[in-house]
Amino acid sequence: MASLQVRKLPEPLHRKLVEMAQQSHRSIPQQAIVLLAEGLKVSLSYKQKRQEVLATIKTDAKRLKKFDVSDPVELIRQDRL
Repeated sequence: MASLQVRKLPEPLHRKLVEMAQQSHRSIPQQAIVLLAEGLKVSLSYKQKRQEVLATIKTDAKRLKKFDVSDPVELIRQDRL
């Protein structure tokens, strides 16, 4: 996992970060990660990531149905002839 160090963080930002971390029962680094993810619109939820992957698989499966994909075992047998 990558590391990030921020220098010369303005005091008002630091105070707000500390306040938000305390309210959320998180450490300051954890709160910073959450805020960065929200600002960059990146999901940190593994459940949501799994749902997105499953949706992609379903979409791809629908697109691939238009192709006649035979049984792989049968294709291998034909290649061996």
